[in-house]
Amino acid sequence: MPAPEDAGVVCRLDDLLTERGMTMTELSRRTGITMANLSILKNNHAKAIRMTTIGAVCRELGITPGDLLQLRD
Repeated sequence: MPAPEDAGVVCRLDDLLTERGMTMTELSRRTGITMANLSILKNNHAKAIRMTTIGAVCRELGITPGDLLQLRD
């Protein structure tokens, strides 16, 4: 059974960056989101994500929020 704080949602940022041949540094530069915050997302350590952050990442990667965030199996 997952821990109570585990929402069962994972961020696919690492996979999406790899698919596009983009680095975290490039995404940070394009979005204005710090490397530290992107790393928290990429490593699934985020407890909350601002809607502006989701929007900026999705716009730069050409994806929808559903592509970025998925329910854990």
